[in-house]
Amino acid sequence: MPSGIESTFLVATTGGFVIGMLGNGFIVLVNCIDLVKKQKLSSADCILTGLAISRISQLWVILCDSFLLVLWPHLYAIDKLIKVVNIFWILSNHLATWFATCLSVFYFFKVASFSHPCFTWLRWRIRGVVLVLLLGSWSLLSLNSESIYVFNHISNNSYKIYARNSTWSSDVSETHYLHQLIVFNIINLIPFLLALTSLLLLFLSLMRHIRNWQLNPSSKDLSTEAHKRAMKMVMSFLFLFVIHVSSILLTGWVFLKLQGHLAKLVVVLTSTVFPSSHSFVLILGNSKLRQNAVGLLWYLKCHLKRVKSVAS
Repeated sequence: MPSGIESTFLVATTGGFVIGMLGNGFIVLVNCIDLVKKQKLSSADCILTGLAISRISQLWVILCDSFLLVLWPHLYAIDKLIKVVNIFWILSNHLATWFATCLSVFYFFKVASFSHPCFTWLRWRIRGVVLVLLLGSWSLLSLNSESIYVFNHISNNSYKIYARNSTWSSDVSETHYLHQLIVFNIINLIPFLLALTSLLLLFLSLMRHIRNWQLNPSSKDLSTEAHKRAMKMVMSFLFLFVIHVSSILLTGWVFLKLQGHLAKLVVVLTSTVFPSSHSFVLILGNSKLRQNAVGLLWYLKCHLKRVKSVAS
């Protein structure tokens, strides 16, 4: 039977899973309906749909891993099962991270304004830029896949430490593990640095635009609002991304140094924050998704009133 802490962990993880499925499922549903109606999707909607689908997969992997960790920890001793779980975890996390990064880069090129010819050239080829980023991420995924064996070893050791109070196994040396962990961390830092660069350049563009508008206040200030919306989107992404990347980076160090069951529960729970909450930030920041969400809430409210009136 799970302890009180483990039961709370399962409830919190399941809650994050449900919230994330609602938000990301809504994004996929709206864009799929739009695709059927118009027979096409904008570049931003394609990125959003890919991001939502990858996060749905990511949430399923996190949920399965959570229940394995609490209810059936002995399954961590099965190499083939844990290898499958780790493959899906690395793949879904990698895709979700890079789709989110591509979205930040896309917003930057669409909203920011610079006179540099390189920026103009890239802006006119934004679809190609996003495609290159996604294709480049696949090459990094091949490096990430090298960490699967080490992560299998982490999972097996976590079970041994938890169930038998043993110590770190020596069949994978700590030096080799550290090398793989450093590579894994660097790969996950690359998209974060790209998103951070997009935010800083977007901020510089906004500051320059505000300065120009102050010199000519009679002109319309629609671009400022677009800058501010994009800034909020990218800043929220970076804030949640910091939490997510921190949980990923801490995973390896937790097992190497702390080797604790409770520590892994905290890390796994933290990893649900980004894919669950960021979907609602995206819905609020996208006019089409926001309007559909308001319409859905209005419909549910009217339906609930109708049900209450019939019941009374």
